This record gives sequence, structure tokens and C-alpha cells, in this order.
Amino acid sequence: MEINFSINRPISKQLELSKEQQEEIESIKQIPIVSKLLDVICRTTGMGFAAIARVSDQAWITCAIKDEIAFGLEPGDELDVKTTICHEVRLSREAVFIDHVEKDVHYCKHPTPIQYGFQSYVSYPIFRKDGSFFGTLCAIDPNPTRVNTPEIKNMFDLFSELISFHLNAVEEIKISANELADEKQNSDLREQFIAILGHDLKNPLATTRMSADLLLKVSDNEIVKRQAGIIKSTSFRMAGLIENILDFARGRLGQGIVIERQPCRDSLQKTLKQVVKEVDIMAPGRNIDLKLEIEDDVDCDENRIAQLFSNLLANAVIHGSEEHSIDVFASSKGGEFMLSVSNGGDKIPDSAKKHLFQPFYREDVKPGKQGLGLGLFITSEIALAHGGKMEVNSTDEQTKFIFRMPLKTKD
Repeated sequence: MEINFSINRPISKQLELSKEQQEEIESIKQIPIVSKLLDVICRTTGMGFAAIARVSDQAWITCAIKDEIAFGLEPGDELDVKTTICHEVRLSREAVFIDHVEKDVHYCKHPTPIQYGFQSYVSYPIFRKDGSFFGTLCAIDPNPTRVNTPEIKNMFDLFSELISFHLNAVEEIKISANELADEKQNSDLREQFIAILGHDLKNPLATTRMSADLLLKVSDNEIVKRQAGIIKSTSFRMAGLIENILDFARGRLGQGIVIERQPCRDSLQKTLKQVVKEVDIMAPGRNIDLKLEIEDDVDCDENRIAQLFSNLLANAVIHGSEEHSIDVFASSKGGEFMLSVSNGGDKIPDSAKKHLFQPFYREDVKPGKQGLGLGLFITSEIALAHGGKMEVNSTDEQTKFIFRMPLKTKD
């Protein structure tokens, strides 16, 4: 027989936060994965409340929450830190997992569960890059829930690393901006810092992907495996963004887009098919109709053409209508190689067309669909490096991006 327990809403304080506290909350807000991450925790564990909290020896402050049990906290709310188990996690630097408070020898008489009325609980420490303690990734529920498992522990470990990584990225941007503000113009700051950040992202990205691969291998939990698959597919998208960032930085430093051309036909078709497979991983459920008529050899850099194609497909997935298929056509005949990507959706305004291939230009899009604004710029640069060009046609029914380049003249 299941016993339904009730939660006790905390007495929180919405105090005037210090500048440092406000900046810490803002740093969490700037992490794009936070809301999805907290949602995954609730769905995976079955718990109704998940949060990221800044925990110091002075205060417990909510930075971000997912609340389905009406616990009553909002970002910026403060609890007496000594009434929280997170205070103990800060001191011990060890995570706490409680399946059922009433049956837990150590916590059955602990004042915190009694005060707030929860029966299942998780608190996982979040550390900064330098090893200092930032706060906790925590979850509670008024009912017992099995959370003390290897799968749940691995998930919290991975998520805390992701939060730590993003916190460090935000902090590095802030530090670099402060250091260069008085010495450089904004354009110089952006270009040089992006080059540094792009390189620094590769190592933690590889770690993220390896962690996802490990979860896929060792976990039998379908939910964990599904979320690990999502993390892995996201890492492929992040890798593409990093390459765009680095290409932009190299171009601005005078190196431009470097290509290595060689005649190809069958291998180019395989490369284009592989790009479609990778995008299918990132956007399952989207129908991509690929038609290839590559009859003549194409003198090109296959990797760069793949990068161009990937950017166009990602753009179609993000901005195109999910009700319509994405149509891809590639051909090499009549002395020209042509690659087009078409999708349904809203028409691109005529006033925006002339800016589409400029760096850092972004149309007005729905929340969560914003990007760096480099994809189409890099696409255009790759086209130019091949002696080709990009075109865009957009109507109320369809938007089509077309890449054209001349085939190498035979001797």
C-alpha cells in the first residue's frame, strides 16, 4: 500500500541579493541546458522538485528550479543554510541519496526532512574548475523514490560536470571581457576570445561524449540510455558549432578558409549520406529526403563540403517546419556541382536576405532556437573558397538554400 506524504512549504526569504550573488544566479541562467536538465532529473527519478542552489557558509540561494509539487521556492529565494542537508554536503563534499527517509537509519530522525516533509532526497555537489565548492544539484519529493542506484548517481555526476563546465565557460568569458575591455575594441575582443574558447571547448566536449558512450554501454536503464543518447547527439552538434567558431576566428586572423581539393564522386556521395545520418541522430523524427545525381567527378574538399552541408541541414532543422520534410538534392553535370536544401516554414523577409550570410546575424526566432549566427557565414566562406556561391530563395511555402560551384575544367 502506497503512503502519500505531504510536503511542508519552506519559509523562504527574498532578500536583496549582493552583486556577487546576483552574478552567480545570472551565470546559471546563462546556461542553455539548465531547464532541460532539471526536467530530465524529475522525469528520470520521478521526483517533483529539482533545483540548482548556490550554497555557502552563509546562505542557501535558489538559482534555478523545476517545481511540480508546489514547494514554493523561486530563483533568488534564500533558506537558512543550517536547515538544509546541502550544508552538510558542502562540509563533507560528498553526495547524499535517500530513497526513503523513514526507513533510512541515518536520516529518519534528521531535522531537515522533518521540517520540510520530504521522503526522498538527492543532493550532489557542484565544484568550480579550480575545485572550490559552488553549490548543489538537488531534488526532493514527498514520497519515497528509488534514487540510490548507480544509474541515478552517474546521471547526477554527469549533470554536475556539465553545469560546472558551463559555469567555467561563463566565468572565463566574463574574466576575458574585463581584461580586454580597456585594451581592445569590441570586435577584436570577440574574435580573439572566440578562438581561445573554441579550443578550450574541445577537451570537455570529448569528455562529455565519452561519458555518454560509457552510460550507453554500462546502463540497462532505458531512460538513462535514452538521455545518454541525447547527450551524445548534442555533443555532435556542439562539435559542429566549435568548428564554425574556429573557422570564423581563423578567417578574421587572416588565414581564411583553407581547403584541400581532389576529384571525388562515390566518396562524396557517401560523405553526404553520412551527414544526413548524423543529423538524424540530432533530430530524430525529422524526415530528410536525399536525392543524389552525382555523375561527374567534383574537384572539392570533401570535409569542407560536408561542413557546408551539415550547416545547411542544421539550419533547416532549427528553422524549418516540422510538418514538412527537408528535401536535399545534389548533382554534378553540365560543368556544375549543385547542392540544395529545402524546407517548409515561414518565409524569410526580403530585408533579412542580404544579412543571412554575415557573421553573428540571427533572425528573430523562437526561444531556444537561437544560435551563434556563424553557420551560414561559414557556409558562404566555404562556397567562396571553392570558387562557388550561395543562393537563397524563400516563399510562403518553401525556403531553399543552394550551393553552386564550377566543376574543374578538364585539360
